[in-house]
This record gives sequence, structure tokens and C-alpha cells, in this order.
Amino acid sequence: MNEKRFALEFTVDSERILLREFLQAMGISKRTLTAVKYEGGKLLVNGAERSVRHILCRGDLVLVEFPPEEPSEGLVPEIGPLEILYEDDAILIINKPAGQGTIPSRDHPNGTVANYVAGKFATEKIPSTVHIVTRLDTDTSGLVCIAKNRHIHHLLSEQMRTVGFHRGYMAFVEGYIEQDAFVVEQPIGRKDGSIIERTVREDGQYARTDVRVLERFVRNEMQYTSVFLKLFTGRTHQIRVHMKWLGHPLIGDDLYGGSREILGRQALHCASIGFRHPLTGEPLMFTSELPLDLLQLRLK
Repeated sequence: MNEKRFALEFTVDSERILLREFLQAMGISKRTLTAVKYEGGKLLVNGAERSVRHILCRGDLVLVEFPPEEPSEGLVPEIGPLEILYEDDAILIINKPAGQGTIPSRDHPNGTVANYVAGKFATEKIPSTVHIVTRLDTDTSGLVCIAKNRHIHHLLSEQMRTVGFHRGYMAFVEGYIEQDAFVVEQPIGRKDGSIIERTVREDGQYARTDVRVLERFVRNEMQYTSVFLKLFTGRTHQIRVHMKWLGHPLIGDDLYGGSREILGRQALHCASIGFRHPLTGEPLMFTSELPLDLLQLRLK
């Protein structure tokens, strides 16, 4: 089988540096280097295989061939529809519909984004497992970023941890929010007695959500507000928890106090993600329009 092995090439621009140190400076983690050594990858310097202790000289050409990755246990490759907004050798941007899981779970073991991406990789002979960078809840629609290699996943995770990774959401919440823009900084942790629900609690993890009001409207004599939310952290159910804490749960989010009278799922959509390409450094921004069920909430 002719697999499309992932490889990166670098030109050395300094004198007498260990191959290990050079590759770490290029953003390749110790864990990835260990996988290259023991799981079928290669390190080539000017076409010859070398160990990480090899001393490099200026102008040397270094090629890193990454090992093939086995699909995650329990992830069954399936052929199914994927709305692909962008794809290259490193990343995949998917527009996910509401009702589809991002990864398999007890309630949704099949038909998830990960199942379909694994099927795509198998069909195209891409020897990689599925690395979800930005995961969405099953009933949240919108953009999902997927890395096509563990090294790319590492680089994007570092962006999220250090220099930022833009994640913008649109939501429809219950009630009238008076402030036009504000910041919610409230720690989030697991709710006592629940394995699913989260809550604001003093001993939780730091979480920040920026909120900007887009529109205030009335439907069926009830007040609602549409908002744009920017995440600075990625805690489980962060937006849903913060909006409940504010007293404005998402429409349709019955887990966190929202009513399903006018919508059968939480009114949340990942509308934009932005980051620097992990290999080229090019700034990238992707957007997704609101799906029909959320657009219809605006109808008076």
C-alpha cells in the first residue's frame, strides 16, 4: 500500500548543533522524537539516516519522516458526508451539523466526525489517526479543526496555550442582556454528583468568555438576546455554564436551565476559528454561517 507518509524538511542555519536540539527548536516535541525513533520514522541528514546525537553544520538538510499512526482503539472508520471548508497536508477544517458527535461516545458510537474522517484517511491511504483540535458538543453546530498528524496537533495545542487560537461562537440566550459587551471570568468545575454537568465553583479551573450583544428581540412575548462569544479558555461546556451563571441560559439547553419550547437543541454555533498555520505561520481565519434552525429564531 502506498501510504502518504507525513514528512518535514529543514535547512540548518547554525553551526554545530545537536540534531535533537535543532528539532526541538523547530517545535518537534520529545514525545514525537521518541515515536520517530521507535515506531517506524526516520531522521535523515543530507540523505543519510542519523541519530538525534548527530552534530549538524550550517547548510545541512534535515528530513524528518514521521511514523505511521494507528487509528485510535474503538474508532471505526466509516464513509459518510463531511462538509470540508479547507484541507492541506497538515489540517482539515470541517463544518459540523447539529446532532452529530465530534468523537464516538456511549450515546453516539458511530456516525461522528471522527468516524468519517477516519474513513476518509483510510480511503486516501493517509497513515494517521484523527486528532481533534477543537471539539464541539453533539448539539453544537459549526467549525471543527482537525490535525492530520500528532506533530501538527502538538503545534496547534501550543498555539492555544501560548499565543492564542481564536474561537468565536454565536448563541441565542434567554432574557434581555443589558450590557453591550463584557467579560465573564469564573472558574468552572464538575458539578457534585454528576459526571456530565459543570458549574461555576471556586475550586474550578480558570475560564474566560468575552460576550458581545448582537441583537435583542422578542418572540412569543418572551425576550431573547443573540450574542457573539470569544473563548480564551476551553473548559468543558464553558459557554453554556457561563451563560447559565449570568442567568441567561442558551435557548434549548435543558441541561443548564434553557427551555426547548422553540428549539430542540442548545442554540450555539462555532462561527469562526483563527490561528497561524502550524507549518508556514500564515494567519488563517475560517467562518461558518448560522444554520437554518438558528436563523429562524430571529423571526418575529
